[in-house]
Amino acid sequence: MDVPAPVIAWHALAEARDPSRLDALLADNVTFHSPAVHATQEGKALTTAYLAAAIVVLGPTLTYVREWYAAGSAVLEFRAELDGLTVHGVDMLTWGPDGRLTDFTVMVRPFKGLQRLVELMAAQLTGAQQMP
Repeated sequence: MDVPAPVIAWHALAEARDPSRLDALLADNVTFHSPAVHATQEGKALTTAYLAAAIVVLGPTLTYVREWYAAGSAVLEFRAELDGLTVHGVDMLTWGPDGRLTDFTVMVRPFKGLQRLVELMAAQLTGAQQMP
């Protein structure tokens, strides 16, 4: 299967570390599921805030290592380094017929890496919004 267009767009955005591209990629009613926050984050503004912060925090060392695709969805396995800790995770993307992301879920391990990610994300989000 060819790489779906929304995945190509996400990779280009992540590689460029350019959150301004999120506006074109995210549906207005997109939902975001964080590995650190129980409640679903709803809407483009909240999802943009979380993903923009993640691009800053993970972006410098973010590497995608494997990917799986199905109709309208993908799972992207990644690794990144945070203060000497290797973080291993997956991004699960779902998109609509227009190619815009409707759901973005992130899962991260190990727990120690997740704890550091939460700290760095909270620091990045301070001022933009508070993590619920």
